[in-house]
Amino acid sequence: MGQHVSRTDFEWSYTEEPHASRRKIILAKYPQIKKLFGFDPKFKWVVTGMVLTQFFLMYILRDRSWPVLLLVAYCLGGVINHSLMLAIHEISHNLAFGHARPLHNRLFGFFANLPIGIPISISFKKYHLEHHRYQGDEKMDTDIPTYLEAKLFCNTFGKFIWVILQPFFYSFRPLVTYPKPPTQLELINAVIQIIFDAIVVYFLGGRILGYLLFGSVMAMGLHPVAGHFISEHYMFKKGYETYSYYGPLNFITFNVGYHNEHHDFPAVPGSKLPEVKKIAPEFYDDLPQHDSWTQVLYDFVMDPDVGPYARIKRKQRGLST
Repeated sequence: MGQHVSRTDFEWSYTEEPHASRRKIILAKYPQIKKLFGFDPKFKWVVTGMVLTQFFLMYILRDRSWPVLLLVAYCLGGVINHSLMLAIHEISHNLAFGHARPLHNRLFGFFANLPIGIPISISFKKYHLEHHRYQGDEKMDTDIPTYLEAKLFCNTFGKFIWVILQPFFYSFRPLVTYPKPPTQLELINAVIQIIFDAIVVYFLGGRILGYLLFGSVMAMGLHPVAGHFISEHYMFKKGYETYSYYGPLNFITFNVGYHNEHHDFPAVPGSKLPEVKKIAPEFYDDLPQHDSWTQVLYDFVMDPDVGPYARIKRKQRGLST
């Protein structure tokens, strides 16, 4: 079963999350960063190209065997779908059309959602913005594993299984730990997605819908691009709760690896986050960072000092300690 993890609880912090205060300090020194706020006009065309590429793959794969479908789903289709999930992450911050056009962002989110196979666009935004506002909060930050996860997946083999099952924990954890009633936009998102999935099955067959769904799930689990889920906030060095990655996979993930920069300046689109680091290097160069998302996955599974407990948590605001 492998070595047991060394931690028996999360790392509790009684200070504020670091990003709001660092944002103020950086802006006081480099006010020109405000010029990077807004949206990238090229973003919508990049995402549209990704969606159309997936549509093309769906068509040419319609008569292929399951082994071929699963191989393409893992190596290509799932990567596209994962990139579309990160496009939805950008859209949740209104970085597709800007804060002045929220409806445009929501509608474009429905479109980017189509190849993923399950409706996530609106629900993701509902929880993700609180992850920024209340990073580490024991209730409101649903990015943090539950105690049940940490206790069950507490050795090398368990962590390996947890990584594979990560898409299910990531998707269903908020419904258990912090349930919210569905909104009208969520219902619209679900209806649009169900209609699209039905069209796929009717014209291309159930295997192509399976190709989309399996690709989405596999690329969120034991897959190099999924390393960012763990690299972003799992505590690989004591006291540090957010980590950046500056490697080549940023090219296909809208620079989500620039995660300290993103949490410091969520109003800056991913394409401009490298400029934040370039303008204010002294605030980022000395922070712990990752060189490889694949290495992150390996270290998470093999290192007994890292596991689901390796997260910084804070008491919920308003609760007694």
